[in-house]
Amino acid sequence: MAVKKLPIAVFVSGRGTNLQSIIDAIESGKLDAEIKLVISNRSKAYALKRCEKHGIPYEVIPSKNYKDPEEWGKALIEAVKRSGAELIVLAGFMKIVPPNFIEAFENRIINIHPSLLPAFRGLDAQKQAFDYGVTITGCSVHLVTPELDAGPIIAQAAVPVLPNDTAQTLANRILEHEHRIYPQVIQWFAEDRVKVDNGKVIVLGAKYGTLPFNPSLEKF
Repeated sequence: MAVKKLPIAVFVSGRGTNLQSIIDAIESGKLDAEIKLVISNRSKAYALKRCEKHGIPYEVIPSKNYKDPEEWGKALIEAVKRSGAELIVLAGFMKIVPPNFIEAFENRIINIHPSLLPAFRGLDAQKQAFDYGVTITGCSVHLVTPELDAGPIIAQAAVPVLPNDTAQTLANRILEHEHRIYPQVIQWFAEDRVKVDNGKVIVLGAKYGTLPFNPSLEKF
């Protein structure tokens, strides 16, 4: 019996390494999802070359082409609806999505952020953590809400800061964990295990509830 694939749309702006980790997980049979569309706000994003290599449809929808964020949001909504995607995956999307887009897909947009939220929100989170002198940082997958990097957390992975780290080596190690936990979270959505209760996420059947630090990953 064929397994139903979760249709997803992935939003990218740059290299697309998290996109690649999702593609690899799908092609290896670990992730029961299908990328129906990739959307970028940058026509020269390397992530689009990954789409071409793997035969994945994509659209470039820059915010600068629209008179205001609401009009841009409408264009994004229409593109996602045309694709048939049921989950929107922000994977290095370097623009804040408009409120009307978030409202249209409430609890169906996820983002990965390179810190243990709520610490170090916004840009350059890895450098923020390094400069602050923390001994542990990491990455978080969360639901997207209108407040930046503040939505309910689904999963996190903790990454130690080593004595000989630089901001870049730390960022590289955090990225390895991003590639591990993001496909797993998408798989939980594919299995309909992610629920929101009173502003918090519950992963049904998860060994550690909402998995606040290193997740007990089941497939990845």
